[in-house]
Amino acid sequence: MASALPWGGRGRWFKSSRPDLLDNKKSFVSTFLKERFFETLIFLTKMKNKTYYKTNYKSPLGSIVICCDEQENIVGLWFEGQKYFADNIDGKITENNNLKIFTKVKSWLDRYFAGNKPNIKEIPVKFIGNEFRKSVWEILCKIPYGKVVTYGDIAEQIAKQKGISIMSAQAIGGAVGHNPISIIVPCHRVVGKTGKLTGYAAGIDKKKKLLELEQVNMVK
Repeated sequence: MASALPWGGRGRWFKSSRPDLLDNKKSFVSTFLKERFFETLIFLTKMKNKTYYKTNYKSPLGSIVICCDEQENIVGLWFEGQKYFADNIDGKITENNNLKIFTKVKSWLDRYFAGNKPNIKEIPVKFIGNEFRKSVWEILCKIPYGKVVTYGDIAEQIAKQKGISIMSAQAIGGAVGHNPISIIVPCHRVVGKTGKLTGYAAGIDKKKKLLELEQVNMVK
């Protein structure tokens, strides 16, 4: 007896009695793939056409790379060799040591490492990242010199902004760790619940020295 199953029951795949439906499906898939291809191509073209500039700064804690966009907004400041180095940059980076913004940032860093308290508002920064990370980085900008907050503190602020009851401190830690503009955007001022130094992309030793420079009292 022949099987009543639509594909015949003898290893033969079902052959549609409506080839027009199959043609429509093929057309839809083809159009979808073409759209995704061109979207990707446009994205890659834009990325290729973006240009960023970098310079180096010799700090007491090691070499630092400073990066800006074509409008001279600071988009990155990393210790050489740190985790997530330049992973937010979506274009070509060219060395240029003659930009006014770099002179301004180096002066800012000179004053900072001399024990002064330069204001973050002196430096035009532009965050490259998703909206969640940007919201966390904006909070980092508001942490006063010589003070620390916990990941839980930031989680509470983000939860209030989003109108939710709770936000994962672990998610906050991921965003803080990916802060692309070290020192100026002071992610080193974020500590664990008990005050423990954790999660600094450039290394805990540098985080400790930065807090010591700011004379943060870590003794509980």
